[in-house]
Amino acid sequence: MAETHQPASTQQVETSSQVQVEDQSSETGAYRRYRRSFIIYAEPVTGRGRVTGVEAKETVEVAVLEAVFCQNPHTSHDSRRVRDSASATPRPPIVVRSPSTRFPSILQAPRQIIPAPGLPPRKARLVRPGQGHLRHLGIVGQSASRRHAAKPFICPAASMASSSRDGLSRGQAASYQPVYQDDEPNFENAKLATRDFRTEQPLASLPLAPSRPSKIEQRWRLATYVLSALVVILLGTVAFLSLPLSFRHRNRNDDSCPCRPKHVPQYFQTFPELWPGPTATGRPALLAQTRTFDPTATYVPNEPLQTSMPIEGMGSGNESIFRMMSFLSPYAPSPGFGVDEYPLPDGAEILQLQMLSRHGARYPTSHADVARLGDKIANASGAFQPRGTLTFLQDWKYELGSEILVPRGRQELFDSGVLHSYMYGGLYDPQSKIIVRTTTQDRMLKSAENWMAGFFGLEWTKNATIEVIIEEKGFNNSLAGALNCPNAHNKTSGDSAQKTWMYEYLKDAQKRFQAMTEGFTWTIEDVYAAQTMCPYETVAYGFSKFCDLFTYQEWRDFGYSVDLWFSSSNGFHSPTGRAIGIGYQQEIMARLKNHTLGYSGSQINTTLDNNTETFPLNQTLYFDFSHDTNIVSILTAFGLTQFAEDLPATRYPGPHNFTISHMVPFGARLDMEIIQTPKPLSPHRDGYLKGGPTKYIHFVLNQRTLPLGVSFPECDAARRDGWCELDTFIRVQEGMAAKAQFERACFGEYPAVRYGEVTDGAPPAPAA
Repeated sequence: MAETHQPASTQQVETSSQVQVEDQSSETGAYRRYRRSFIIYAEPVTGRGRVTGVEAKETVEVAVLEAVFCQNPHTSHDSRRVRDSASATPRPPIVVRSPSTRFPSILQAPRQIIPAPGLPPRKARLVRPGQGHLRHLGIVGQSASRRHAAKPFICPAASMASSSRDGLSRGQAASYQPVYQDDEPNFENAKLATRDFRTEQPLASLPLAPSRPSKIEQRWRLATYVLSALVVILLGTVAFLSLPLSFRHRNRNDDSCPCRPKHVPQYFQTFPELWPGPTATGRPALLAQTRTFDPTATYVPNEPLQTSMPIEGMGSGNESIFRMMSFLSPYAPSPGFGVDEYPLPDGAEILQLQMLSRHGARYPTSHADVARLGDKIANASGAFQPRGTLTFLQDWKYELGSEILVPRGRQELFDSGVLHSYMYGGLYDPQSKIIVRTTTQDRMLKSAENWMAGFFGLEWTKNATIEVIIEEKGFNNSLAGALNCPNAHNKTSGDSAQKTWMYEYLKDAQKRFQAMTEGFTWTIEDVYAAQTMCPYETVAYGFSKFCDLFTYQEWRDFGYSVDLWFSSSNGFHSPTGRAIGIGYQQEIMARLKNHTLGYSGSQINTTLDNNTETFPLNQTLYFDFSHDTNIVSILTAFGLTQFAEDLPATRYPGPHNFTISHMVPFGARLDMEIIQTPKPLSPHRDGYLKGGPTKYIHFVLNQRTLPLGVSFPECDAARRDGWCELDTFIRVQEGMAAKAQFERACFGEYPAVRYGEVTDGAPPAPAA
């Protein structure tokens, strides 16, 4: 309730019959409350006469508050003062009595009512008789019956005798004719009524209730509110639906798009990239111009790489040299691992797929030997004079990038996604959104994104979320296990076996190169770097002149040199071979047994693996992306001893299972299928045996089956399909963590091993 007061400038004069009111205040209006002898004052809130409170002079038993702004029409708006003027003609008031038990009303005559003191003239409103211009104020009193009995309040005459302001006495006032709300006034007979007034005393401040609108007005207001609400809802819906259109030309990773989540967990953030590693790009390809052979010879169209070229010693039935380039080979299905491929028997179904993929073709690492060779040739003196097939080196420059995917690498992963979509797309639940895992390196993230585009399409983000795990030294990451295994870099035999073989098979090549060059000394390492340049330039530019500098036998030996390095660094000839991959092996087992990993004793990220949001257990499709070295260690951690064969460092042993070109070329993939048959399946694939539904696991490496029975006798080596019963496989795998000896292998103190001392992928036993 607004605070009100009686203005000090207002004077009250009591006589025997009349009361004269003088209002000098510019802030308040004069209000009267009728019960024989009282004058009250209150502040008007607006020019329309609404009041928030009154301050009265004396409390009465029952009364109805009726208010009117009364003033002589000759009074100026500046002084708001009632003047005595003999020439002034009184204007009789029009009195209205309201029978309402809630609010009384007043109807004022023309020119009788002016705004409350303090309001500008433009707010004045003249109301003619009969228009029903009401001013509702609060009520005081005890009962409805007494309120009905309230007498009408009379506005005093607009003019008084100028000679005697207080000379009127009781009985001298003219009579009056009241006019009620529905009556027309009789101005001819209207006279002032006499009133007796008592001594005034302060009254309590009284609250004034707001007016009650009519039913028609209530309905109109309700309809207005409802329509306003509907309009607001409609406008909000239109704005919400049109919001994506406002950003359709923006990059989906643009931070200015409000539809993009503001706080994305680090492990789900794909832009901007965190820990991407070196990302230098190289010279773009121009194969149509740079592809040069003997001008009299023809060539086979590239697909898109130019891999058909004349190689010395290559027969018509020989395998392409690009299938011999080990981990640098463009992707091609493996020739097989000793068993045939079979379709699923009738009634069988695939329940789940877990895929582990290598990234696609890339540029060399930032400290690769090819970069060193490029610097050496660039810094050669002016005496450098290559001849023969090396003549191109006169103008050649090293212009390869560093570590990121090349166009062929993007294609390899996209094609892999398309292939898997055909093979396993029916396992995807359209109502779900799966978690796909990769690492923070740029080529790893881009490989995952290209793969998902092949599997789901360009709008794959509606179907999957990529979880990006930090790939840096000291961080636990099962997809890059060597980074938290210090002994993997200083306890293995490293490249000792590789160098032994390299010096053996490149002796002739080194002599050839030196014979065609003046002013430049070719070392074995330089020649090996030149051979490595062929696959790198081929995947980057589509063609390389380094490829036909080597014979077919030298390319076969090149592949074997890399087999030796992988075997001694990540395979069964490495003391950390199992330990590097044991974390991922444990994750596969956790998925198969449907539990998270709070502790594993390995390099898994328990923060992620102990949370089903980042390590889900209810997916039918699992897609992970890793590196070639890590995949080899994972195969070792699974205990696939078919890859544990001895590899001599001084001679080529002939065809062998541990062939990196067949295991982890660019874009390699290991698919682990969980298959259920209605009955046990015969090992000879000649029908079902007696029994109930049976689950099997099927390992497929680069589209060819890995026969699990060869490595695990419990899985039955006689099985023609290479499958293993799932329960048997899980039971066998439960002992692999102990064989890996993760703590000792990665952090223990033991002497660096020489090649051949370790054959089981674990550190040697402690000396007695």
